[in-house]
Amino acid sequence: MIKFLNITKIYPPDILALKNASLEIKPKEFVLITGKSGAGKTTLLKLILAEEKPNQGEIFFEQQDLSKIRAGDLPHLRRKIGTVFQDYKLLFSKTVYENIAYVMEVMGANENEIKRDVSQILEIVGLENKARSFPAQLSGGERQRTAIARALIHRPDIILADEPTGNLDPYNTSDILRLLLKINGLGTTVILATHDKEIINTLEKRVITLDKGKIVRDEEKGRFIL
Repeated sequence: MIKFLNITKIYPPDILALKNASLEIKPKEFVLITGKSGAGKTTLLKLILAEEKPNQGEIFFEQQDLSKIRAGDLPHLRRKIGTVFQDYKLLFSKTVYENIAYVMEVMGANENEIKRDVSQILEIVGLENKARSFPAQLSGGERQRTAIARALIHRPDIILADEPTGNLDPYNTSDILRLLLKINGLGTTVILATHDKEIINTLEKRVITLDKGKIVRDEEKGRFIL
């Protein structure tokens, strides 16, 4: 599904974000990307989204070379990828329902499609009773579940989650992890960037560890290692 071949990314003037990184992520995998701050985790996700392009190497998503993708093809690519961030990025003037529906409106869905799909997604993330609430009325965990629902609404092949539990307490962190595992169990590939030791050790999933832009470990059922 995703393949990095000897990827190097340098930000001007000479900040090395990734160096000769090679990896392959298969459909329906749950993969953890870890490493210290500045190790290259976010850069790796941005390269998958084609928000950044590598200085060297090739990136393939479903056999499409992202290092050469045209601007006109980006919207089609990004409909296959849902993104979740630490700071939620919700529209605070819109309700939970409206935040999720807005994505479908932009895609040109009609009202019946929006009602059907938003209701289904709200049930998946457990927010049926919060549809009319505004983000300011939600807990941190509920805000993140809303963000995940928004990422899921266009039925992506992949969810990219960049430190999605960074602002949450342990209870809500566990809640979000259970939701991501549920989504993965439904067939969506999940790529989770985190430096949280407890998350890594609890999930017992594949762990790719970055250090100063290099992949230093890639282990099935990996553990957190300093």
